[in-house]
Amino acid sequence: MTDVDGTLKAAMTTIEGAIGAALVDYNSGMALGILDGAGGLDLNVAAAGNTDVVRAKMRTMDMLGLKDGIEDILITLSTQYHMIRPLGGRTGKGLFLYLALDRGRANLAMARHQLTKIEADLEI
Repeated sequence: MTDVDGTLKAAMTTIEGAIGAALVDYNSGMALGILDGAGGLDLNVAAAGNTDVVRAKMRTMDMLGLKDGIEDILITLSTQYHMIRPLGGRTGKGLFLYLALDRGRANLAMARHQLTKIEADLEI
């Protein structure tokens, strides 16, 4: 089991093309931890903005009567991928992992696979 800092470090070091990672509380929009790489992203702004994305998707699912959970949300930009992964389990409720990737260096399938493994080791 790893803590927040260890989880973010694992995401940045084991996922090819990672340029920023954060653990975010989507009830408050606050980042519980951030680790910035060469991407130059303001991860506090990203945390707050992506909180709106998660809330909107959850509201939409509720209005549609969907009882399924969100595995991840992917935002594809011309030079980057932004992955949002709401955490499951009783300790992860209300939290999501955010990962920004350099699209030219990242393998999206492998990044999703690695993030799933990293999430499983997270202890809050």
